[in-house]
Amino acid sequence: MNPRQLYLLCAALALAALGVFAYKHLVLGFPLQPDAEVEAWDLEVGIRFMGRGDPVKVSLLLPRKNDGYAVVQEHFVSGGYGLATQAEDERRIATWSARQASGRQSLYYRAIIRPALSNEAASARKPPRVRLPRFEGATREAADALLSEVYSRSADVESMVKALIRRLAGSSGRSQNMPLLLGDKPSVSHKAELAAQILALADIPARPVHGIRLQPLARDTPILHWLEAYHDGSWHAYDMETSERRIPKEYLAWWRGAGSLVTLSGGAELSTQVSVTLNKESALLVATAHEKASRPALFEFSPSVLPISAQAVYHVFLVVPVGVLILVIMRNLIGMRTFGTFMPVLIALAFRETRLLSGIVLFCLLVGAGLGIRFYLEQLKLLVVPRLAAVLIIVVHLMFVLDLLSHKFGLQPGLSVTLFPMVIMTMTIERLSVVWEERGPGESLKQGLGSLLVASVAYVAMNFDYLQHLFFIFPELILLVLAAIILLGRYSGYRLLELWRFKVLAVENA
Repeated sequence: MNPRQLYLLCAALALAALGVFAYKHLVLGFPLQPDAEVEAWDLEVGIRFMGRGDPVKVSLLLPRKNDGYAVVQEHFVSGGYGLATQAEDERRIATWSARQASGRQSLYYRAIIRPALSNEAASARKPPRVRLPRFEGATREAADALLSEVYSRSADVESMVKALIRRLAGSSGRSQNMPLLLGDKPSVSHKAELAAQILALADIPARPVHGIRLQPLARDTPILHWLEAYHDGSWHAYDMETSERRIPKEYLAWWRGAGSLVTLSGGAELSTQVSVTLNKESALLVATAHEKASRPALFEFSPSVLPISAQAVYHVFLVVPVGVLILVIMRNLIGMRTFGTFMPVLIALAFRETRLLSGIVLFCLLVGAGLGIRFYLEQLKLLVVPRLAAVLIIVVHLMFVLDLLSHKFGLQPGLSVTLFPMVIMTMTIERLSVVWEERGPGESLKQGLGSLLVASVAYVAMNFDYLQHLFFIFPELILLVLAAIILLGRYSGYRLLELWRFKVLAVENA
């Protein structure tokens, strides 16, 4: 194959792996750390009122996904009431109703607020057609005069909106039109609604926004108000006190437009309490839930759909390519000698049952004892298959004896020796004996120690929680490992141990 084709193949594999990896991390929000957490807020709205024995209807404006936050896991606590939810003009409304209610009544709405994993915000939608406000008589003249004043003192829509907010806040001088427009005790909510109506006279889409501040702990958080105006192709938020075009990111826009959070008919003494508490949730669970809800087709090809028992297996299985990559590096670049090609990786998997140090000790004991018995069987002139079967039976018996001894002396690592793969041990003993006979004990010991060293390094890498998390959540990274192995497969230069081996010749030639 042309080397250029090989490099193109490796580049395609690497780009595919990195592209899917970046999409899942940056767009879907899958975390890089196994213990990563995201902020989540528990929101509760408590509604209390006094029933008078009449039919009752209570309407609550519900928050919805917007401006970087998503609402999940909603619950309604309303014993004895009927409940209906509906959407009206970008609003969600929950309505409790009862034929008769007497005495003190309590209703609750609970939800979990999480940061939205996508950048889409409700405030970025195309604005509706501007509706002219219903100003009449002197109020209309006062609104037109105020609009003309701020228009003449501004250069564009943004400066016009800021000038209007400053006028309504009373920070840029007094006007005789203000009392007529605002009334005696103007609230921030009323100012935001009035600003939107005045901007509508200039054909500028604007709307009041009402929300809360997401705090670690707030038992009775107030409702906050600001203004959004549409210009330059998007919505922009403005503070009603300072006219600055900046709203803190912890502000949750609850609803937009005029209206109250709760409306009541058929009762009295209405009181509403909004409480917020901060919790931490697993970033992985949040991202998985988002993927399942928004992209079910992609979720079906995720390891998360597997049963829990299978997931536990694939946490280890998907990281085996890392052990194979380490084997290739240590054999082709460093020059380590091992038993076979993949035997060290299998030994590393076996070490997971006994841990590293205990596994090395048990490995040496079993291989040493099995090797001695294997040499004895060689003198009996057995055929290959019966000889391997005899060695396997002896390995089973040796494992049983070691298990009994470890139990007798209270050694916990030995209790897991029965899980040590018998086939791996049998093939290792057979391979060691063949090398011993063909190339001598020195070469046999070198390959045995090399296999143990490679298996130990592979065990450490494959047992690393961070790598297990990455390859389970991002299995496409296996393509990146494949590309690296293919590139290493073209290497035909000196190995590190060969440089050390032939350094005497380099000195003599110099």
